[in-house]
Amino acid sequence: MSIIGFIIYLIVAAACAWIASAIVPGRVPGGFFTAAVVGILGAWVGSNLMGSFGPVLEGVTIIPAIMGSGLLIFMLALFTRRTSTV
Repeated sequence: MSIIGFIIYLIVAAACAWIASAIVPGRVPGGFFTAAVVGILGAWVGSNLMGSFGPVLEGVTIIPAIMGSGLLIFMLALFTRRTSTV
């Protein structure tokens, strides 16, 4: 994968995390880079849980990435909410 391909992969993964954060209650603590990390991990989790189906953009299956990112954002929001109230 070239550097341009990797940057596009990060942008697509961050966009999936942004879409997931709009759907799922909770918030990603951080900016673009945190959303990109959540998107990459969400793409991995989503593709392992649901397989690869739906449209693919720069190696990222969009629907499983959004679902996996939503799951990670929800868990991250629960974790940060519990730790911030203590």
